[in-house]
Amino acid sequence: MEKFTVGIEGLGLIGASFARGFKKRCKEVTVLADNRTGATLDKAMEEGTVDGVLDRESIGSVDLLIVALYPEAAVRYLEENAPFISPDTIVTDVCGLKRYICKEGFRLADEYGFTFIGGHPMAGTQYSGYDNSKADMFVGASMILIPDPSKDGNSVLGKLDMIKEMLGKLEFGRFVITTPENHDRMIAMTSQMAHLVSSCYVKSPGAEEAEGFTGGSFQDLTRVAYLNAGMWTELFLENQDYLLAEIEAVQKELEKYRAAIAASDSEELYKLLDEGSKIKERILRNGQD
Repeated sequence: MEKFTVGIEGLGLIGASFARGFKKRCKEVTVLADNRTGATLDKAMEEGTVDGVLDRESIGSVDLLIVALYPEAAVRYLEENAPFISPDTIVTDVCGLKRYICKEGFRLADEYGFTFIGGHPMAGTQYSGYDNSKADMFVGASMILIPDPSKDGNSVLGKLDMIKEMLGKLEFGRFVITTPENHDRMIAMTSQMAHLVSSCYVKSPGAEEAEGFTGGSFQDLTRVAYLNAGMWTELFLENQDYLLAEIEAVQKELEKYRAAIAASDSEELYKLLDEGSKIKERILRNGQD
């Protein structure tokens, strides 16, 4: 599928990176877009990042519609625009959690006849906004796809093949097919806990006095403390069941280390550190980094 039309709602970091990626890699792709801030859309048009405006008149012409908004805003957008989406269109999103958006997306797709496949590109930076978007953002990254489990297997496979073919232009490293529940459980550990721990870590009394004492370890652990507080508040609370379970698991591990250090128990501390090192080694061997 060389020639197709993509519609993108939201030209923030991820939405604009989709637009830039398509324009860089596939000249036959037409990119239509819309953005809450008109000045950003105007800039994207002037720079050639997008070809035209995505609105209720043009939305019916797109083959792939990417809703690059926060979860609640994404659902509102779909509710307002579902009547204008073609039955031939595949709709996806980029939300960091999937249970809520997929439930509503599947419902609206059933009602209006289009196909909704939840999506989450495992890529990004600590910065946000159109100006930080990159054409190569998704090269080598995983793209999570969540089809409606209630649909017939053959029809789902056909639509999955289509969306993978279109998104494949962006050179994703792999496509992972899963359920909304499994996605949110895994993201609580792989993404949300990383941001939460990083945010806690920089609140150490010594963090602001650390100039000259920081190296790679400090930089690695604090990178994602610089975050969009509004977005992550929404994501943390929407996924509180899985996230609380991860917090409790980490607290239990931290208590083991604290107890071993307090007791000057070198044997126990060595065992704990060695366990962590071996787990990391196993993760690397499995190609998860």
